[in-house]
Amino acid sequence: MAVAELTIDLGALCANWQALSAKSQTDTGAVVKANAYGLGLDQVSTALAKAGARQFFVAATEEGAQLRDILGSGPDIFVFSGHMSGDTDMIRDNQLTPLLNSIDQMLRHVEALPGHRFGLQLDTGMNRLGMEDAEWRALREIALAQNPALVMSHLACADAPEHPMNQHQLRCFIDMTDGIEAPRSLAATGGILLGEDYHFDLTRPGVGMYGGLPFAEAQPVATLSVPVIQTREVLPGETVGYSNTWTAEHPTRVATIAAGYADGIIRAMGQEAWLWSGDTACKVLGRISMDMIAVDVTELDEDPDRLELLNARQSVDTLAEWAGTIGYEILTSMGARYQRRYIGA
Repeated sequence: MAVAELTIDLGALCANWQALSAKSQTDTGAVVKANAYGLGLDQVSTALAKAGARQFFVAATEEGAQLRDILGSGPDIFVFSGHMSGDTDMIRDNQLTPLLNSIDQMLRHVEALPGHRFGLQLDTGMNRLGMEDAEWRALREIALAQNPALVMSHLACADAPEHPMNQHQLRCFIDMTDGIEAPRSLAATGGILLGEDYHFDLTRPGVGMYGGLPFAEAQPVATLSVPVIQTREVLPGETVGYSNTWTAEHPTRVATIAAGYADGIIRAMGQEAWLWSGDTACKVLGRISMDMIAVDVTELDEDPDRLELLNARQSVDTLAEWAGTIGYEILTSMGARYQRRYIGA
């Protein structure tokens, strides 16, 4: 096999969802936008539904329609982008619940689909999506009279528990929604970990289900094993890779593996990155190229057939730290060329 193998442990993913669910006394949904954070919408959402998830969240109406085909009738599917122009038929036909973000979306929805289920998204300080306070005050009574299925907001700094923005947004959300009868939701993964004040009626775990921070207790979900194409001896003074950025100081056994930045292995992580063969860490040498990476395998007793980039020793957040990014980007960048294998279902 000349392509890397990405193994997704659905059992670990569901265990992470259940562990996050157990941290609150509320209903627990699941965020499966962006192809379930790059790990496969069909397999992930089916496993979560079997584990007990009944509320799912996607970014776009098209994702919601795809998810409805997978799950069938029954589970609630909320759409973060709301009711966009041109979405009406898809929302109706797939029984989706748009989370309306503005007065314009509210008018579009009630005029095009009177009586159709909807939710509301409020802006409590992130300034990304949702109705701001003045807009909400003007619309509140009219919107609540339509019996929204959910009223939600999103925390900007939940991965930093001591950040004052968390308390600020909590106070704003309570002020904007106090006394309403509709179910409320504020917490994604980070919000769940902030404690019960943030839980309200429904939590929405996302990255923590997939093995990412800030859920440090998460079980690893993704393993990436990359085949070795060729090994060679590199002599002192010889260089490896583009632009001669690494020069051998002693005889070095170098393996070239079949993956690169075209597969979502971010080029910027090259100087910091390691792979593993069993219990031995093997350093990346030189620059990560489009389809190949050079790795020092001198310490191994024999040439390996494969090396692991993601495993129990180094997570998506380890790779993210090397690349100066976040685990979300690592997950959602997983390459289309990978052979995907699902276990633990």
